[in-house]
Amino acid sequence: MTDAPETAAPDAPPRLIATPAGGVPRLTDTRAGLEACAAALAAGTGPVAIDAERASGIRYGQRAMLVQLKREGAGIWLVDPEALDGLAPLQEALAGVEWILHAASQDLPCLAEQGLRPDRLFDTELAARVSGLPHVGLAAVLEELLGVTLAKEHSAADWSVRPLPEAMLTYAALDVELLVPLREALIARLEADGKLAWAEQ
Repeated sequence: MTDAPETAAPDAPPRLIATPAGGVPRLTDTRAGLEACAAALAAGTGPVAIDAERASGIRYGQRAMLVQLKREGAGIWLVDPEALDGLAPLQEALAGVEWILHAASQDLPCLAEQGLRPDRLFDTELAARVSGLPHVGLAAVLEELLGVTLAKEHSAADWSVRPLPEAMLTYAALDVELLVPLREALIARLEADGKLAWAEQ
């Protein structure tokens, strides 16, 4: 179960989501924290929502400065790759688990640099395109299918700064907060339109 809305109410204004339902987690930047994150994710159920923040255009190219993950039963984790010697425990914990990303082609290269590669993948942006939505940005798809809008103010921020301000951690957590219910809504739409098998290919 999820606390997120399942469907959008007809003609209702989008509801603003300003913080994750479970609160904003602390930054995971120690080996012990990484091991705890991996254990929590491995014990979780269902697919895992993943996103990455980069400092592209500032000084670090396309390197991942932050990796966000959320899985049912595990909550949200914000992991600092810069403070850790690799993220191998996460790859092991998520073996065989479906990943959900929005615009996966943007994040998969920097995640691969950290040794993170999905066995299975659901790209919510691609699914939105296949389903025929006119706008496929995350905010637009969430508004169309779930009737919500996210408080998003740090898309061009310098994610290399430390410590990361609370507002930026909130922004990052929101990127994965609703990807699981969004996947479910997209699958329902694709099934209704007879496009699910095509999308899965």
